[in-house]
Amino acid sequence: MSDTQKRIDELVKTNEVVLFMKGTASFPQCGFSGRAIQVLKACGVDPKVVKTVNVLEDDAIRAGIKDYSNWPTIPQLYVKGEFIGGSDIMMEMYENGELQQALAKQA
Repeated sequence: MSDTQKRIDELVKTNEVVLFMKGTASFPQCGFSGRAIQVLKACGVDPKVVKTVNVLEDDAIRAGIKDYSNWPTIPQLYVKGEFIGGSDIMMEMYENGELQQALAKQA
């Protein structure tokens, strides 16, 4: 496992909720990342308790997260070390109540 993969693994495993995104929770820098934050807020999650990782600040993380999850796009949400998906999957799970259940387990 590369150093980058180890850093990602540590972030995912030591934080309850991690969102790899473009920008920050208070200043998303793409529509999909903004939507991911809005979905989390709609689930009642305080964005301040979500560990966000701005992939625009670290090219190694930006490339490495795609390999780590075997998922081609950003944002990527992890809850309790489990990969949930990107903003489309988050939205779909929110609409059918699955995301709220996954997030409630971490509380």
